[in-house]
Amino acid sequence: MPISYPDVGTKNSIATALALCGALLLTGAPMQAAAQGGWGTYQKPFAATSPWNSRPVQPVLGDFVIPKSTYAPGVAGGEWSTGVFLAKAGDQPVTVSGLPKTQGLWDPDASAFHDVTIPRWPADVVAASASDGHADIVDPATGIVHSFWQLKKVDGKWVAAQYAWTKLNGRGWGDPAHYFQGARAAGVATAGGLIRKHEVKDGDVMYRHALAVSLTFDGLASQPTYVFPATSADTDAATRNTGKIPEGALLMLPPSYDTSKISNPDLRKVAETLKTYGAYVVDRNFGTPFFIYVENGAGFDLHKGGWDNNVANDLERMRVALRPVVSAQGWLDGNGQPVVLQKQMNLLSMRGPWQLQSGASLGDFDTWRQAVVFPANAQAVTQVNYSSRGLHPVNWALPQAGKNYRVTAHTTGGGKLRLQVRDPSGTPLHFDSGELTNGEGKTFAWPDPRAIVTVYATSGVGTVSTVSGELLQLD
Repeated sequence: MPISYPDVGTKNSIATALALCGALLLTGAPMQAAAQGGWGTYQKPFAATSPWNSRPVQPVLGDFVIPKSTYAPGVAGGEWSTGVFLAKAGDQPVTVSGLPKTQGLWDPDASAFHDVTIPRWPADVVAASASDGHADIVDPATGIVHSFWQLKKVDGKWVAAQYAWTKLNGRGWGDPAHYFQGARAAGVATAGGLIRKHEVKDGDVMYRHALAVSLTFDGLASQPTYVFPATSADTDAATRNTGKIPEGALLMLPPSYDTSKISNPDLRKVAETLKTYGAYVVDRNFGTPFFIYVENGAGFDLHKGGWDNNVANDLERMRVALRPVVSAQGWLDGNGQPVVLQKQMNLLSMRGPWQLQSGASLGDFDTWRQAVVFPANAQAVTQVNYSSRGLHPVNWALPQAGKNYRVTAHTTGGGKLRLQVRDPSGTPLHFDSGELTNGEGKTFAWPDPRAIVTVYATSGVGTVSTVSGELLQLD
């Protein structure tokens, strides 16, 4: 259940190291996986250091129990799941437009409605049949995962309600500057955490990544609605949710959970994964205590030949035992190496809205470049964003008064970036970077948690130019 449209008009010690190594042995880490690598690919999306591919060491679990609901818990593909389709060199481009009788295709990252042309569209794309209409397209040539919500064909043309993208070799989660990177409500691609076709019968005892799970209203929290690494949640989460687990939370079975009593081997594999990697809450469903997603077409069926009471009972026991992770001694990445899950990431987006200050015409925000792109101009163009929407309010990354930050320009073709930070009233002006060229930066202390930002982008002259920036907390 994806995010709704926002208001477009506003809006370590030796002991620790030994513990990590010990955990590596105790949990049966996949030495073959570490040897073969292959991260950031169609079959193994995202970096080895991604939260999806990492696992906690000695996690501490909370005490909230996922409540019962209308239906039994599930692990399945089907109409509410998704497909992951591989773009190949010979695939032709396809333009996806908005649904009929709507404002258009919504791009949360750009905060705009616009068509999107996917350069290589696989011929076998089939969106999930339920109203969410999920489908992800992986393009290794560009290193992008394209993620759609409510995708379908109408009169021979592809349309959708929403589009977002993420890097195939990236974190697989949003960051404050690029906060929405997929069709799930948590801002992640539907490929994230998905049990894939090639994994179901691979002979392993578990899936070597965290899984993706949804909860219903009485399991999900209203405050906060999401936590790291999620950057978003359902728009009405604060008013409709009545539970205690925010999106982005990692759910796990305790180490003592006895999986040997699970007779179904496919479910036992899922349970072993939940003991080692867990499952991230990425979405909300209607009436199912928890639902873990399997890629469509995987042939995964826990109830072959009809309803299986043993499976249902095992799923119910898992519901009672699943708990949110509240802390961990450390983390191991996909290669079994200690890793710190990075929270200090770029805060500054170039999404606009932009106003022309001088010059002929506005440059355009390119979501794939995360930059304002200017055509070759005979004279410089300067445009300004007064709205403060260059800083999306991700709750775990809000600027903190007194902390030091550094703004750095990333430009081409002679472009320039300028950042101003003002009092919430508009005056006084607390910080002005001046015009920064590529690689230049300035450091300053954040003045007030409610401070507003103004962003300027200035083009080069006589050539195509781009302007983007990075705003990082230093301490």
